[in-house]
Amino acid sequence: MADLSIIVSEIELKLRKLLDEKKRLEAENKRLAEENEALERENLALRHAAEELQDKINKSTIVNALDNEGEIEEGRKLIKDLVKEIDRCVSILNSKE
Repeated sequence: MADLSIIVSEIELKLRKLLDEKKRLEAENKRLAEENEALERENLALRHAAEELQDKINKSTIVNALDNEGEIEEGRKLIKDLVKEIDRCVSILNSKE
């Protein structure tokens, strides 16, 4: 009978250890699930931020291209004005001959 009592006590002890381990693992699982959800929310927020920044980059690129186009137009206008000035000078010189 004493052997049986010892065996039952050992089984009870192992069962308690298993139950404690189960509780610990359940708590860890819950913590990891919450951490995973938080990381997924952060990931989503970072993706949205990246998309917004990419949109800003695209808009800046377009604005810079338009600014450069404006500079090109100003350069063309300046060249046309210089050509007109040269033509006027040439016509003045031709008229004096």
